[in-house]
Parts: sequence; structure tokens; C-alpha cells
Amino acid sequence: MISLKSAIKNSKAYLCLECGKCTSVCPVSKFNKGFSPRVLVNRTLRYSENDILTNKNIWACLTCAMCDLRCPADIAYIDLTQATRLEAQKLGEEAICSHGGAAQAMMRIMTATNLQQKRMDWVDNDLKVAEKGEVLYFVGCLPHFDILFSDKGVHTIRNAKSSVKILNYLGITPAVMPQERCCGHDLLWSGDMENFKKLAEYNINEIKKTGAKKVVFSCPEGYRTFKIDYPKYFDVDFEVQHITELLRDAINEGKLKFREIDKVITFQDPCRLGRHLGIYDAPRKVLSSIQKLKLTEMQRSKKRAVCCGVSAWMNCSFYSKRIQMLRLKEAKETGAELFVLSCPKCEIHFNCAMKEEEARDDIKIPTEQLVTFVADALT
Repeated sequence: MISLKSAIKNSKAYLCLECGKCTSVCPVSKFNKGFSPRVLVNRTLRYSENDILTNKNIWACLTCAMCDLRCPADIAYIDLTQATRLEAQKLGEEAICSHGGAAQAMMRIMTATNLQQKRMDWVDNDLKVAEKGEVLYFVGCLPHFDILFSDKGVHTIRNAKSSVKILNYLGITPAVMPQERCCGHDLLWSGDMENFKKLAEYNINEIKKTGAKKVVFSCPEGYRTFKIDYPKYFDVDFEVQHITELLRDAINEGKLKFREIDKVITFQDPCRLGRHLGIYDAPRKVLSSIQKLKLTEMQRSKKRAVCCGVSAWMNCSFYSKRIQMLRLKEAKETGAELFVLSCPKCEIHFNCAMKEEEARDDIKIPTEQLVTFVADALT
């Protein structure tokens, strides 16, 4: 386990110029004047470990990576944040979880060795899936989110159905695991390394049983976790790919045909897909391939895109709602008829914000997941 001193060295925090550019672009700092990436780094360098690990602001960071890209000293803020949280939890420190901690409880339940889930009811007769195969679709927590957040008017399981529909259209019958578990993304970012490793080891072993050589994700967080975090601790001997990358390749090979859609849309870059993994062009390539569809960018897009305001089911606060409403206002101001998203949590958080009592009409805009939009456009 990496120590806080090692994390400081590895993140290059000691190179901080105290220029404040990280704080100037931080979405949390814009509304919460008591939070500053620069101040946190400064305290980490100058104060005792106990002072840092008991500081509640270490949980306020959205790990959206905006500061990482802006820093002229190339400091890895989010790596330092992750390491700090891992050390803090050893002292019994924990974040304030949203929704009463229901999501975290569900993820920890999934670490049970004898757990038997019933999570395949979403697979209807129109979808072709298999128990084994060279291509596996990792569903993630979509079936559980669909139930947990049904009161928000979102239906995350449509993402899974649409993803399989797309794969079937391309002649792929994907393997889907009936006993798949959460990828562990949220537990890792909330400092629970022990349970993260349990989930990671389980999923890797189950995937190997299917014979899959490639694992496809529609969730950016699952993709990032498998691509970056799993290999740090386990041997991952299969390829991982986000579905927008697969769609881009299929379009380049002339394998996809769409009906015309005369509509104006705008697109939200998820933090994990964008700043964490650098995937900006693939989703735009897919959307631009649909004739008559007009993609109009928000004032801040791609590397500058503002996140959905909540991370790992933590820090859902007054400040989160302000971030969400600001982003929704930017989406509405483009004149778009539809806000296209590519992350289930963006779908949940933005729709939740639009149901707030203070939500004005100038932030309300219909949302749809990219995979659902694309699946419905196939001819």
C-alpha cells in the first residue's frame, strides 16, 4: 500500500507553484469558497498527516481532473486525493455518502462470497446474449441503479439493452455474466481498498471463465476502472474498450447505417471518459455520422467540460446542485433540443437537479444516453 509520503512524491505535489490555477478551474471552488485544491496541496506538504487525513475537504473533491490538466507543474491532484482517502479510511474517516449510503452498502454486499444475484430480467427475447464468447459486455450497476433511482425518472437499464442491441446489429452475440459484480470504482475513490480488491479479483476471474478476449463497456467509470486501476493490482489479460470506440471503428469500416434525424443536440463529456482517458473524438464521430443531426457544443466542452457535480455517491451537496444547474443552463443555452449523455451517473444527477424545487425552466432540457440514441437510430 502506498504511503502518503510516497503519494506526495509520485504526484509531484512538492512542485506546486501556488499559482492558484487549479483552484480557478475547480467546479467545487467556484461555489464552495472553503475548498481549494491549492490549499489542500499546501496543507499536505506543510501539515501533519493526521491534520490532512482528518480534513473533511479531502472528500469534497470531485476527482474530475480539471485541475490536473490546468496545472503548469503537472501535479497529479486526483492521484494524491485517492491516496489520501485510502490512508484516511484506515483511521476510520469516511465521506458523507448520498442517498443514505445505499449505493455503498449495495457494493459492499456484492463482495460476499456466496452472493447469488437476480439481475438478468432486463434481457428480453429481442436481445441475443451468451454465457461464453470472445466479446463480453460488462453491464455494471445499471440494473441496480434502475431500481434505486427510478423516482428520478431515469431508466439506466436502457443503456444495457441499447448496448446489446448495437452489438447484435454488428453481428456480435456478447457474453453477459449473470453473477457479475460492481467494478468497485466508487469504493476505490471513497477509500475502501479492501472491498475494491475483492470486487476486482472476482470480476477478473469470472471474465476469464467466459473465454472473453475483449470486454466492452458503456459506463465510463467501469471502463476507467478496468483500464487503469485493475492492472495496478491484478493481471488483466483481455482487451477493454468503450462502446463509443467500438462504434467509431464500425463506422470507419462501413458497418453501421443510420436513419436521418433532424434534430439539434449537445453532448456532455464524462470526466472519466474525457479527462481521465482522453476520449473526446469517438462519441463525436458517432454522432456526426447520423445525417441531418446537428451537434452544437456547449461553451465548455471536451477538456474544459464541467462535470455532473457528484463523485462516487459522495459530496452531493448544495454546491453539487449549483454545479449541475450551471451545466444544465449551458446545455440549454446552446439551443439544443436534447442533452446527450454518456454516463449513467450524469443521467441520474442532471435529472435529479431538474426536479429540484428551485430548478427554473431555463435549465430544463430532455436527456438521453448516447447508446440509446444511437441504437434507436440504426436502420
